[in-house]
Amino acid sequence: MIEFVLDSRSQVATYMQLVLQVKQALRVGLLRSGDQLPRVRDVAQQLAINPNTVLKAYRELRLEGLTEGRPGGGTFLVGTLAGPSLGNQAQLRDELVDWLGKARAAGLGPEDVTALIETTVRSTYENSEGNSKP
Repeated sequence: MIEFVLDSRSQVATYMQLVLQVKQALRVGLLRSGDQLPRVRDVAQQLAINPNTVLKAYRELRLEGLTEGRPGGGTFLVGTLAGPSLGNQAQLRDELVDWLGKARAAGLGPEDVTALIETTVRSTYENSEGNSKP
């Protein structure tokens, strides 16, 4: 089951942070179709946020076709974002962990790493006109 974490310094709305974490977990195979999301009340208590914020996140996931509510049963994942590359991710993750160790040893902090990764992804996946490559 997913355990949500909030970044209080983020410019991203709290409900959207929850949505993005579910999507990331689906994309990397940590969550799968059929898995149950934590109860709204539990998430709200754990994160010290308004239950309506959690409900908004769960509603967004439902509107995107990723979840469904079951009366008295909770919220369950019904979609996936994992692609055919999911099988390769374990090895790539191990390599990334090694790389992050090197980055940390070189004095890079989490924000430095994020900036480096985001700029590299943009320059690698976008052509000069700003369109994504296949």
